[in-house]
Amino acid sequence: MTFPPTSSFLRLLQNRITLEEYAPPILDPRLQRSANDNHRIPFSGIPFSERGSRLLLFRRAAKLYIRLAERWSKWVEEVGDYRHRPPIIDDFIFTDTDGAPLDFNLTSYPHALVLSTRLGEFWITFADEETLYLRLPAAHCGITFRAYARDGRANRRGGEFKGDPEHRTTHRNIAYTTNAPIIANTITNDANGYQRVNLQLKATNESAFLLNITPRLGFNRSIACAEDILHDAQARWHAWFAAAPNVAEQYAEQYYYAWWILRMGLLSPRFYLTREAMMPSAIHYIGVWQWDAFFHALAYQYVDQKLAENQLRVVLDHQREDGMIPDAVHDEGVVLRWKLPGMEGEADVTKPPLIAWATLKLYATLGNRDFLDEIYEPLCRWNRWWFEKNDDDHDGIAQYNHGFSSGLDDSPLWDEGMPVESPELNTYLVMQMDSLARIAEILNLHNDATMWRARADELAQKLIAHFWDADADVFWATRDHKPIRVLTPFNLYPLLTGRMPRPINERLVAHLTNPNEFWTRYPIPTVACNDPKCDPTKMWRGPTWININYLFIEGLQRAGYPTLARELRAKTLELLMRHNDIYEYYHPDTGDPPPHAASVFGWSSAVFVDLAIQASRERHV
Repeated sequence: MTFPPTSSFLRLLQNRITLEEYAPPILDPRLQRSANDNHRIPFSGIPFSERGSRLLLFRRAAKLYIRLAERWSKWVEEVGDYRHRPPIIDDFIFTDTDGAPLDFNLTSYPHALVLSTRLGEFWITFADEETLYLRLPAAHCGITFRAYARDGRANRRGGEFKGDPEHRTTHRNIAYTTNAPIIANTITNDANGYQRVNLQLKATNESAFLLNITPRLGFNRSIACAEDILHDAQARWHAWFAAAPNVAEQYAEQYYYAWWILRMGLLSPRFYLTREAMMPSAIHYIGVWQWDAFFHALAYQYVDQKLAENQLRVVLDHQREDGMIPDAVHDEGVVLRWKLPGMEGEADVTKPPLIAWATLKLYATLGNRDFLDEIYEPLCRWNRWWFEKNDDDHDGIAQYNHGFSSGLDDSPLWDEGMPVESPELNTYLVMQMDSLARIAEILNLHNDATMWRARADELAQKLIAHFWDADADVFWATRDHKPIRVLTPFNLYPLLTGRMPRPINERLVAHLTNPNEFWTRYPIPTVACNDPKCDPTKMWRGPTWININYLFIEGLQRAGYPTLARELRAKTLELLMRHNDIYEYYHPDTGDPPPHAASVFGWSSAVFVDLAIQASRERHV
């Protein structure tokens, strides 16, 4: 049997999908974040998956297993949270005539896996987002696996497991189907809620095996020709890569790997998830987080206008009546409130106001005026919410009522408690109102444009009056109007507005470029290196985050420091190319991912894409 030749894009990424075993993290009970000091990268394993799918295929020695990128909120008590629950399919093994497991050598491509055994090659690809397709070698072979299910029923083409709403054990329906002659097919009870399938087949060159995992009642049990399935899978991935702009050769391999992450991590619309949207990390953050979505859109604008704009629409679909946009959206609901770490009670949780900034960046590339018209009023309500609901002392300075709303979950800026008035938040609001002014101008709403610019100017002046410390040359965050004296890049944020006086900018840049503070080998650490609270291994307490670098690169250009902006861009691209995978954050000195950093990370990939395109285009100007 012949297969279509593998395209140059797919060959470039050959064997980048490692299928290493996923090591579930241990949750930090205070922050609900992951921790596992026994693994350098606990979120190991680059899964095999497909656009829109919630099926993640991993490898454990000669076994395969499938985890679901789903939260199952209603069943957390029974099955555990999505990072820890058992696989939906476990111990998936290919066997010989006698039922002995077959070892295999793995060759991976974005569209297919090739498992070479002594009986021949098993090819694995996706028939659709809920169905894995296995092309079998012409041999007497077997397949055995465990399905997380209450019970099942074997039949002449395979078998089915259907969830029973009266019994809280099976929450996804599973069907397996083959067109090969079946010699044996049994389903038996196994331990810990699993059912064991043993299948013996006399396969031919035309034989295949289908595994369908779905929340729906209807199964996909129709087996198409292997050549057609593999050709279609390859064509989908080739078209995706071919749509991306070309970049300089030095970036190409990691660039197309970033595009692989950005396609593999897309979730199809389902329930509350109203649009196709990108997960921050397929194995760590399941759902759509607001500010992640805005950075994802920066990459998608180069390949698909609707997909880029939908990253913004998906959170606006759930905007509250008072204007607040939720922190996150997933299949089963939205995240609107969260317990206050170390304190009694809870508070509204959202993310930084960057949506108008992202909207304007999409317009600069795509020129879709109608999209601006569509979302202008929701953006105005969002801006109003910040000042109406987050300014207890009515001084015109917005505050965070929950540290998670900043996105900087465990930053030492929140160690003294809430609420906190932050120069970083109010910088975002200046940027947002400047963006709203430009949007209003494009929409010929000239009075609005004048109003927004005046408000942005007023808040920029308040930033200086409220936060600036002329002795320390930084903008301190405050609690109860007292400075929080921990030095972070967020104390330099007003630089990004482009509205600060030159003497202030010079002092901020002096901090940024100080090698004892922020200008490390791989800047910008999220706490100054010489600050006692710096820990370069713990999330927002010291590591370098790629999205923060992106904002500073743009802000430095806006403030009149283009050479420094290009230098920071070059260091950021170098950092992102140090490892085969792309991570959530990095050690600012070594460039390695700290122990808790999530892999296959979306916004780091999106930022790499955008920066690589910028750098490549500048070379040809």
